[in-house]
Order: sequence, then structure tokens, then C-alpha cells
Amino acid sequence: MGEPQHDARMADIVATYRDTIQPLYQFVARRAGRSRQLAEDITQETYLRAVAQWRTRRRPRNALAWLQTVARHLLLNHYRRRRPESLEASGGEGVLEAAPVDGPDAATLVYWGLARLRRRPRQLLEAFYIDGKSVSAIATDLGVSERAVEGRLRRARQALEDRLTPIVRDQEGIP
Repeated sequence: MGEPQHDARMADIVATYRDTIQPLYQFVARRAGRSRQLAEDITQETYLRAVAQWRTRRRPRNALAWLQTVARHLLLNHYRRRRPESLEASGGEGVLEAAPVDGPDAATLVYWGLARLRRRPRQLLEAFYIDGKSVSAIATDLGVSERAVEGRLRRARQALEDRLTPIVRDQEGIP
């Protein structure tokens, strides 16, 4: 028989898992470039880390936010280690907008580039393109004007394009 505190903690972890598995998997899948295997691996690794930490420490108040943060870091580490091998999308223009419809290779390239951006531009692009937040919503979240968000998005897109262009040219054999 286990200790009552341990049993209660494990019951809390199981309940949290049931409550958060779907939203966490969806969060990861949107960022995994349509790779079901990657989404499943990252989701599983995230929960393994949660259980390891929450068994000895208190579960955070907002468990889903904690899980999403861990998953985001795992994905970023994955994309930092992996250089895109191929790209089915043609050209470097519009790669960010094309990623969801052009298949896993384009999405992998975009996420690889995002992993190489500084935190703020990366978060801004994720909020707009991946999470589907409007400029207005982002402006409210950041406490700045919509015009400021538009300017930041423009600079973030340019930074991403600067990271992706050499890869696209290399893959297409363009000097």
C-alpha cells in the first residue's frame, strides 16, 4: 500500500493528464510540421518530464501552460539539431504562409528557421501564424499598438526569411 500523499499526488497527475492530453497534443501537432510521429514523441516526452517533476514537487497551477512550455522547448531543441533535408515547396518566398499546406518538408524548414530566431520574434510569428491570433489580439497581449505589432511581424518575417533563404537556395542548387 502506498503513502496517502503519494497516492493523491499520482491521482492528481492522472487527472491532469486526462484533462490536458488533447489540448497539448493539438498544440504540439500544429508545431510538428504534420509529423504525427514527432508530435507523439514530443507529447510523450513532455508528460514523462511532468511526471518526474510532479511526483516530488507540486503541480503548477496552470498545468497546460507548463506542459506547453516544456513541449515548445523540446520542439525547439529538435529543430535546432535537425537541418531540413529537402523542400518540396518552390522558392523561399511565402514559405511561412505555405508551410501548413505544402507538406511536412516546408513545415520542417519553417520550424527549423523559427528555432534559430530570438525568443520574441519567434513567439510573435508563432502567435500569428501557428496559433492564429489576430494582430489586434497580439497587440492587446503585448500592450502595444496594432501598428507596432505589424512592424514587429514584418521584421520577424524578414529575420525568418534571412535564415531560410540560404537553405532554400542550397536545396534548389541556386548559388
